[in-house]
Amino acid sequence: MERGLRLLAYKPRTVAEMRERLNEKEWAEEQVVEQVITRLMELGYLNDEQYAASFAGSRLTARPLGRTRLRRDMQRKKLPPEVVENALDEAYTERDEEGLIDRAVDKRVRLKGKPSTREETKKLFDYLMRRGFSYDLVLRKVRQLSKEAETEGNS
Repeated sequence: MERGLRLLAYKPRTVAEMRERLNEKEWAEEQVVEQVITRLMELGYLNDEQYAASFAGSRLTARPLGRTRLRRDMQRKKLPPEVVENALDEAYTERDEEGLIDRAVDKRVRLKGKPSTREETKKLFDYLMRRGFSYDLVLRKVRQLSKEAETEGNS
């Protein structure tokens, strides 16, 4: 129990991460590990739903990410699929994915400038796809930016 509390004091963890960390020691018994996890859950120190909501919120605040990328990051934390989907739904009702992609585009344009060549446009497209935004949304934004650059170039 003491080891579990120390691990949680260091950083929040999912149930699967906690189980993994507690089982690392050769003296760890499966039955004791499960009792510790159950007790930590009863005390409210270990809660996957709460962890997932917090993780999604903090990731989206720190950097604009699409639904696909955030889902993948949460799956790496070994969260149950239904918990991941609920957290994603909650996070993306609070934050508009359109607004997030606008933030990502603005940041990229600030750093690299507006794409003026086909190669630069492709790089922006790839960047947004790596951030986990949907193909349709990325395509729409890149086309919109290209049209803006075209009209600025013609005027």
